This record gives sequence, C-alpha cells and structure tokens, in this order.
Amino acid sequence: MQTVSQNKSHGGVQGVYRHQSRETRTDMTFSVFVPEHSAGAKLPVVTYLSGLTCTHANVTEKGEFRAACAELGLIFVAPDTSPRGEGVPGDPANSYDFGLGAGFYVDATEEPFARNYRMWSYVTGELPDLITEHFPVDGKRQSILGHSMGGHGALTVALRHPDRYRAASAFAPIVAPSQVPWGNKALGGYLGGNKAAWRKHDAVALIEDGARFSGLLVDYGDADQFLAEQLRPELLKSACEKANIPLTLRRQPGYDHSYYFISTFMADHLRWHAARLKG
Repeated sequence: MQTVSQNKSHGGVQGVYRHQSRETRTDMTFSVFVPEHSAGAKLPVVTYLSGLTCTHANVTEKGEFRAACAELGLIFVAPDTSPRGEGVPGDPANSYDFGLGAGFYVDATEEPFARNYRMWSYVTGELPDLITEHFPVDGKRQSILGHSMGGHGALTVALRHPDRYRAASAFAPIVAPSQVPWGNKALGGYLGGNKAAWRKHDAVALIEDGARFSGLLVDYGDADQFLAEQLRPELLKSACEKANIPLTLRRQPGYDHSYYFISTFMADHLRWHAARLKG
C-alpha cells in the first residue's frame, strides 16, 4: 500500500492511499480519516460509497465529515467508484452513468467489463481486509453509508450483510435500480439480461425477497432533480413498511442532489452511526 498524501485535520490524520487490487486488477485509490486516539485503541469504522462520476476525492474534499468523526471517534473510509487505468473499458458512448466512475458496486459478468468491474467484491471483501490490516479498526464495529449510486451500494451491502454492519444510511439513494433508467442501464450492461440476477443489487427487491436490517436512515432533498425518475424513495418506504424494517425517511425542503445537501446532514448521519457502533 502506497501513501499518496497525509494531512493533519481536527487532531487526526486525513490520508490518501493507493494499492494494486486483486479484484479489479488495477491500482485503486481510497482515503481514510483516522481521528486522534490513544495508543492501542481500536476504533469503529464507517465506509462511505460515492455516486456517479465521483472518485474518493469528492467526499474527502467536500463531505465535511472530519469534525464529526473527530468528535465521535470514527474512522471514515472512502473508496473510488470504479476501476480506472489503461485498458479499463468505459461506456462506448462516453456517458457519465456507465463505465468509468459508475461501477454501481456490482461484480460484472458481461464482457468487456467482467475482468475489472468487481466493485462488489472490492468494497465488501478486499478493501475492509486492507483497512483492518493497516489501520486501528475494530472489525466488529462497522457501518456503511453512501450517496445516490453509493446510497444504492450502501443499502444493498447492508441488507446482504446484516451481521457485519451495525448501521446503514444513505443520501438520495437509488433504491430500486431495476425500476429506473440509471439502474436498467448499469445492471443490464454489467450483469446482462437475466433480471433475476439484478435483484441481489436492488434494495427494494432484496427486501421483497426476505432481506432484513435493524434500521435505516435515508435523507433526500425535495428539490432533487433526479427524485421522481431515478431515486423513487417511496418504493423503499413501502417495502420497509411491509417488511417491518424501521426506516427513518427524511424529506429535506429545498435541497438538491449536490454535496451542499450531503455536507449539511453528514454530521447527523455520523452521530446516528456512532450511537449504533458503541460498545
């Protein structure tokens, strides 16, 4: 693992790191904030999954999470959203919503994407192992959150690993990718035409198929330009009600899809996670 940069912030260390991934067969870059802590301490860890077009840098530079993480004693991990580098295929039409920057947190089975686009295995297996090896992490106290495409990722990861993650939340998540244009394009392109395979990567479908979680927090802005066509939070609300999954779904008046929205409510989410990561 190579250290790209380290900077002191709020008494802790904000680092950016690079390593050769066995899953994506590319170099992968991620950021980690480690708050000030006593020698030998093991800290809870929160993983943040970013949205379309993002890298690790978007939330690292604009997410405004460090003050809250320093106060609460949380390690904050932010991976990239897709493999990158020479020979990694992107969208043939160079669209923003597929390919580079849009890995959708799945393991692709369709060519030419199957070789590199293994973001599910990366964020659920390889990266957590790497973080536990190199940072003062308590592996029994993990949680996950994300935004938009990353909100989709966070919800599906939590629903499929309810014993690993103590908390899960999302900003403006794509809750039912099987039913919206972004998801149809991504899941079809990465996983092919068998829609039964898509259900493992669709939060609403997972709940319908029996997946459960202890409780979810979701915020969305009512001025979000993607709300009606791509995000569909009402579908998650209905699924959780039928499955008796506790869901705190908050409509934030006037907020859009941007990092201004995310940074405004980031500390709320981190306090919610910290309460569930105690002990």
